[in-house]
Amino acid sequence: MTQVTIIGAGVAGLCTARVLLDRGMRVHLIDRARQPGPQGCSWWAGGMLAPFCEGESAEEPVIRLGQSAADWWGQHTTSLHRRGSLVISPARDSSDLTRFARRTTSHQTLTGAEIAALEPDLGDRFAKALYFQTEAHLSPRIALAELWRGLVADGASFEQGEADPEALAQGGLVVDCRGYHARADLPDLRGVKGEMALLSCPDIEITRPIRVLHPRVPIYLVPRGDGIYMLGATMVEGRAGAHASVRSVLELLSAAYALSPAFGEAEILEIGVDSRPAFPDNLPRIERQGNLIRANGLYRHGFLLAPALATMVADLILDAKTPEIFHETTA
Repeated sequence: MTQVTIIGAGVAGLCTARVLLDRGMRVHLIDRARQPGPQGCSWWAGGMLAPFCEGESAEEPVIRLGQSAADWWGQHTTSLHRRGSLVISPARDSSDLTRFARRTTSHQTLTGAEIAALEPDLGDRFAKALYFQTEAHLSPRIALAELWRGLVADGASFEQGEADPEALAQGGLVVDCRGYHARADLPDLRGVKGEMALLSCPDIEITRPIRVLHPRVPIYLVPRGDGIYMLGATMVEGRAGAHASVRSVLELLSAAYALSPAFGEAEILEIGVDSRPAFPDNLPRIERQGNLIRANGLYRHGFLLAPALATMVADLILDAKTPEIFHETTA
């Protein structure tokens, strides 16, 4: 039985470990923390499995590869919900909804009454929406914890600490899944800042992810259950730093209030920031140099594309099958 060492226990590393373990390999994971937590980008993810919504701005592989994600996560977490996605816009920005509809597929247009039937607590505030019925969402923290526990139960070993991928690869097969922390070894990898707020608002019940289109501050709201909601910006390109800015937090909270005034009374439980790893084309990439495989660049599609990325890594190792997202390197 061949052993593989995976560096990085975020969503990419854990999914890769799960697929390789299921295909008969011994797996050893190394991470800065022993268990998934706030030190990792995946901890702060929205958890939307929305390949068709992402088609508004993402490349074709994201849409195609992401369509299998919900089934994969349905096998590995108890937190998956298949309730679709709802895309709305304020009346003054209705052209944004028209543009979004033009750039995406697999949706239906809802009237105000149909929106209220799906999400009664939105009332009559929106006259039109796009409904992507086949999409899903999950709770990232529950999913990561369940993956971790399942790997431990099935024989994977874990080591807490830092690791040098090239040095480790001198003694065996290594998969580097460190995300943005691998930037010193991947010169064209950049960090795209993501900012989120976790809100407690028991006065409103929303049961599926809501994307609110806005020309300047597009946001998404993802229910976590028990009146808890994750509020995030779809993209904060070009902003650096480890802390949320006052302006961005105000914009997020103002957009939530515009979605429903009930959020004016919400309790802010957390404000989080992460750097999502991205290559120039915003697509993930697999590279190989002998025993060292690097799998990185999930951008804002971590939970959506990690199962496909993991499967491609396993196919490369076990079947010598070149991944479609393979990046040639001579280094």
